[in-house]
Amino acid sequence: MTASPAPSAGSPAHDGFHPDLPDRSPDEAGAGRSARARVHHVRAGDLDGDTAQTGGMRRFAAISGARVGSERMWMGQTHVAPSTASADHHHGESETAIHVVSGHPEFVFLEDGGDGPREVRLRTSPGDYVFVPPYVPHREENPDPDEEAVVVIARSTQEAVVVNLPGLYVLDPSDPAAPPAPPASAGRAASEPSEPSQCA
Repeated sequence: MTASPAPSAGSPAHDGFHPDLPDRSPDEAGAGRSARARVHHVRAGDLDGDTAQTGGMRRFAAISGARVGSERMWMGQTHVAPSTASADHHHGESETAIHVVSGHPEFVFLEDGGDGPREVRLRTSPGDYVFVPPYVPHREENPDPDEEAVVVIARSTQEAVVVNLPGLYVLDPSDPAAPPAPPASAGRAASEPSEPSQCA
């Protein structure tokens, strides 16, 4: 039986769990020196509210490029107060996955109904999942008069891309990959707040 060669200095031992783990330079090999070489723990009380916002809701970042060095994803929470609707918005090139933690938030968007735009309202419950494709204008509403709605959000971009809009409009189905042209009155900047609206 031939003995396996010992790993070279500064290189990790290649084993059954990490067969493709690349060699690292001595500088990178130092424990805890690189954000990309360690596991990050973000505690529930350490979420960061200094992220892109939309009126009527509050976003809190947990995982982002700025916080943990992620390169291809953002993750956090969104809270919508009782009897409140967010402003209309979309998330640019980001794909967005949503998991409902508490409350019964509703997700509203427009689609072409043949005779013109038709409002679609998705009513959700705790444990449900929602997917929002890139550029689709939408809003979140919480019709419950007593309970806050809380969801966990994951995005396919490093930071929370948010484009606030003056209203909903139908995404052009002939070219869903292209950013839609917003109405003539341009949307608010992502960081500009607006007053929360009351659900009907």
